[in-house]
Amino acid sequence: MNAFKETYQTIKNMSFYLIQWGAICTLISLIVGCIVAFFLYSLEKVTAFREQTPFIILFLPLVGALFSYLYTHFGKNAGGGNNLVIRVAQGSEEEIPLRLVPLTIFGTIFTHLTGGSVGREGTATQSGGTIAYHVGRLFNLNDIEKQWVVMCGISAGFSAVFGTPLAGTLFAMEVLIIGEIRVEALAPVFFSAFLANIVTESFPIHHSHYAMGSVPALSFKLVIYLLICSICFGIVGFLFERSIQWVKSFYLRFTKNPVMINFIGGAVVVLFAVLFHTTRYLGLSLPMLSEQFTGGGHPLDFIGKLFFTALSLGSGFQGGEVTPLFGIGASLGSFLHQWIDLPLGFMAAIGFIGVFAAATNTPITCFIMGIELFGSAAAPYLLFVTVFSYLFSGHNGIYASQRLKRPKYWIGQNRFPFNQKDNQRVKDKLNQ
Repeated sequence: MNAFKETYQTIKNMSFYLIQWGAICTLISLIVGCIVAFFLYSLEKVTAFREQTPFIILFLPLVGALFSYLYTHFGKNAGGGNNLVIRVAQGSEEEIPLRLVPLTIFGTIFTHLTGGSVGREGTATQSGGTIAYHVGRLFNLNDIEKQWVVMCGISAGFSAVFGTPLAGTLFAMEVLIIGEIRVEALAPVFFSAFLANIVTESFPIHHSHYAMGSVPALSFKLVIYLLICSICFGIVGFLFERSIQWVKSFYLRFTKNPVMINFIGGAVVVLFAVLFHTTRYLGLSLPMLSEQFTGGGHPLDFIGKLFFTALSLGSGFQGGEVTPLFGIGASLGSFLHQWIDLPLGFMAAIGFIGVFAAATNTPITCFIMGIELFGSAAAPYLLFVTVFSYLFSGHNGIYASQRLKRPKYWIGQNRFPFNQKDNQRVKDKLNQ
């Protein structure tokens, strides 16, 4: 009799759980999927317009100043962006204002229209997290469930913008804390990512796909090559994050006014584009990314894309970091192909996910994304690269609110393998 009651109660609780979270995830996915579809369609149109009308990049400083003013005077705490969404998913009591959605979407669209070198993932995950936060307020959720619902929005946005529901699921669970994956939220997070991607792809939206080509046979030489590449990817991922911070610090030496910083930063981006006679590294640079898999890229594309992206994001332009990281990583892999005897497509693919893993501290997400984009034939090599790129990138990343559960590696008991300054920074992150 007791066993029957327990079974009945379990079925009752599970039914309530499925109905409640089915409703929550469906509502989040429908809204986020439609928003991301609009966003991707708009990016495609404004990018085509910019390429046909190159002089429009001269308006980049004005666009930056305008949206910085809107964020500063009307955005409340929306300026926190991805870091705000991450903090709320970690359990912060901060409010995510609904106005963050139009600000980040149209800020990113106009930034791409005028040539800012930014991505799109940040906008999608911010929008997803914001929508989910407000959907969650319609339900009687406890404190832990409030975190889950924001994670659902993050996964929905990431999945819909890249067409990678598995990576979107892992990203939402892995990005919050270095060294911990929030698997207790797996079911609703996965369902949100899965359904949001279906909704977005029901529109005439095309996600980018790249062909890795042939996969080399396992050998001792291949392992050495992969290790060398991983070290390079880790270092470049670290430099990407440091470059953005350096640009921010540089501008803050002269003024604390974000509107002025955005205006000056936009003018600097335009100035270098004119001086170098190129718009190759402006916007998403998807043609440049595709060329890395076919041999049409320039040898130092990774430096150019890193340079323009650091200038754009460091001066406060809206967008994201992940798509630029894809371009930087793929072009770095293509560059290393000159000295490493491995297939070009394979080198571009491992660079694509390696630098991404290094800068975001999400190796499992990047591994799964590699399989979704390039297939499972190279799965062991993809995991090798993501793990060691993540290891060699240090303990900082592009998301300042990302917590550190434990150091990535140790030397000796209770000792960090860093110098004194790095030791203190790691300890501070551990104590957050």
